[in-house]
Amino acid sequence: MVQQMSAPQSPAQQQPKVQLPRTSESETLKKIRHTASHVMAMAVQKLFPKAQVTIGPWIENGFYYDFDNPESFTEKDLKAIQKEMAKIINRKLPVIREEVSREEAERRIKAINEPYKLEILEDIQQEPITIYHLGDEWWDLCAGPHVENTSELNPKAIELESVAGAYWRGDETKAQLQRIYATAWETPEQLAEYKRRKEEALRRDHRKLGKELGLFVFSDDVGPGLPLWTPKGTILRSVLEDFLKQEQVNRGYQPVVTPHIGRVELFKISGHWQKYKDDLFPMMGEKEEEGFVLKAMNCPFHIQIYKSELRSYRELPFRLAEFGTVYRYEQSGELGGLTRVRGFTQDDAHLFVTPEQLDSEFLNVVDLILSVIKSLRLDQNFKARLSFRDPTSDKYIGSDDAWNKAENAIRRAVETLGMDHFEGIGEAAFYGPKLDFIVKDALDREWQLGTVQVDYNLPERFDLEYVAEDGTRKRPVMIHRAPFGSLERLIGILIEEYAGDFPLWLAPVQVRLLPVGEAQRDFAIAVAAKMRAAGIRAEADKSNERLGKLIRNAEKEKIPVMAVVGAKEVEANSLSIRTRAAGELGVMSVDDVLDKIKNAIANHDTF
Repeated sequence: MVQQMSAPQSPAQQQPKVQLPRTSESETLKKIRHTASHVMAMAVQKLFPKAQVTIGPWIENGFYYDFDNPESFTEKDLKAIQKEMAKIINRKLPVIREEVSREEAERRIKAINEPYKLEILEDIQQEPITIYHLGDEWWDLCAGPHVENTSELNPKAIELESVAGAYWRGDETKAQLQRIYATAWETPEQLAEYKRRKEEALRRDHRKLGKELGLFVFSDDVGPGLPLWTPKGTILRSVLEDFLKQEQVNRGYQPVVTPHIGRVELFKISGHWQKYKDDLFPMMGEKEEEGFVLKAMNCPFHIQIYKSELRSYRELPFRLAEFGTVYRYEQSGELGGLTRVRGFTQDDAHLFVTPEQLDSEFLNVVDLILSVIKSLRLDQNFKARLSFRDPTSDKYIGSDDAWNKAENAIRRAVETLGMDHFEGIGEAAFYGPKLDFIVKDALDREWQLGTVQVDYNLPERFDLEYVAEDGTRKRPVMIHRAPFGSLERLIGILIEEYAGDFPLWLAPVQVRLLPVGEAQRDFAIAVAAKMRAAGIRAEADKSNERLGKLIRNAEKEKIPVMAVVGAKEVEANSLSIRTRAAGELGVMSVDDVLDKIKNAIANHDTF
């Protein structure tokens, strides 16, 4: 008999045995990686005397160093460098901090003929200049921190990973350097876990799985960063869209559709043109005042719909929602499968509310985002970031009063909900603060998904009004929100989170009928048609393979439910059910299968 199975744990819910903190979360790792970076540079210059050093910062999972070397580094070279690093570490060299004047630092740099260090010195504002020495043999300009002795590094917890090209200062008109990426940990066990996760990441890579599962493709003839969705991928997108659209209808949102291009003037009023001109696609038209650009955000368009007539306070909250495709000119080197593209679809909505409605509407939006995260089985491992402005930066628009009111509204919301949260100073949009939802995936990587923003500034810039109860004209407050963020990025994350094994309600093909032989094929085709009529995404395998091959193919394609059809099943109008989650489940009638699958889909459960 077939039994309803409970939802399997998401891999992200399984706590790893070895914790891997990010560099920014661990002062110990920061010191280890900063010092290991210097040790690597010292080893490179010992083995390659013509190599000149540039910068060598820590990054969240390790560190890198950029070198100007006449010859390209090879895999064999990396092994030699790592071996030399172990020798340096085992010599137990003291790491000595020294303060010198700018003039003395310049003199020393010129003495060893390191021109890149001279440029770095020019950028250092504070004095005195700090230098870190490895024993009395090697030194570099650095602010630290470092360990006190190389013996505090474990050579068995360090690994050089790869070599990549990098332009000096990130400027393609300047010298091309060689960047050696590496990682360093406190223990060999941490390094082993890190390597395991890297291997698992390769197995789960959404670019690889997306191709294998036939979800999307990229074409050089179309252009980089512009995914083409296949039938199966389009079904996946549509299921996600339909899910959120229904949630939005239930919560009083109204759907809208806006154009893919708009006048430059529109984005000047919003401020996007001034702030992000270089990130927009080039203007169409010769004169800027008459020119058009590809839409990079939806909010100015929704504002125009609100502004098309004078609104009464009785119409507020006025909630507009759109799956709007936007375009941003990302640099080629920054593109990455679906997670960084040039054309993407946002699940965008903008709410126009009275100041008195702000708190309750903001809480309702947060509730929507939390329900989405739960439905996607990502609710066990997320945190909320209060993305506020940096008061010292000039990139923000609007008054201090507007910003204070917006940030206080977000604080009130998280305090009312009792949500765990942290502040991200400088992470705000240029027009308003945000509450961002940071989700950890199965490999402990962090992704920003849902976001909700409070905005007093765009209503001011576009002179938005509503007629208040007392007949006066007042300014609405805007709430910007996107539970998914973008469909492309979300799908890329979900492919890797589920390793392509989508839950039943999301799977492009939910059921495959597997006829044992030619005699059962028509029955399988008829049952598949009946399932489709009932809203189940089903298909019959029409190939002439043996049953074992049919099952293996369905497993490889990660079909959640397989229904084997033999002579006995045809005679009894039944199906022999097996699932990827539970294996063989037994025989049951066709009608019972339909009812149970429909119920599982409706409840976002497994079969």
